[in-house]
Amino acid sequence: MGARVGRLFRNFNLEARAHREIGKSKPEAAPRHPVPFNHSSSVPSVSEIHRKDDPLLNRLRQVYVDSKDPQTPMLAGVRKLQQVDCRPLSASLVPPGVCDITNVPKGKLTIVEVLTALNKHKLTPQEWTVERIAQELMLAHSDARALTCYFIPFNIKVVKVPRAEDAHTRITES
Repeated sequence: MGARVGRLFRNFNLEARAHREIGKSKPEAAPRHPVPFNHSSSVPSVSEIHRKDDPLLNRLRQVYVDSKDPQTPMLAGVRKLQQVDCRPLSASLVPPGVCDITNVPKGKLTIVEVLTALNKHKLTPQEWTVERIAQELMLAHSDARALTCYFIPFNIKVVKVPRAEDAHTRITES
């Protein structure tokens, strides 16, 4: 009921109110900033764009550019590192076709190598000591020690929650 009354007041004399708004004088637009007209910077016509300029074409034919990429020190250092200080990646760690990496720089490890070494160290720490990990993966002793101290592989902990039925059977059994 209230919506009908509201609609009546909203639509009352709608056409007259619309004509009154349309008939009001509109505000004038701000004047445009005067731009000085310069013939030399005017846009060339289409015929001027497609016209050949023979002196310019002759000068362009005389220009010859020979460019070579400069050898940056960073890239040169990376290339030298890959050529000199590389170790072969263990084929047993990565299945064929999964990874395109064949050589790993000394002092660097792949994720698979890290997780395998940490898992072996976690399962048998007496056999896989820090010294053996450093020797196997060609790491510095300090890096291998930091790896075993600060990089912890995933631990899965299964917490058994007692069920309500088990609690009920314990009470009745005792």
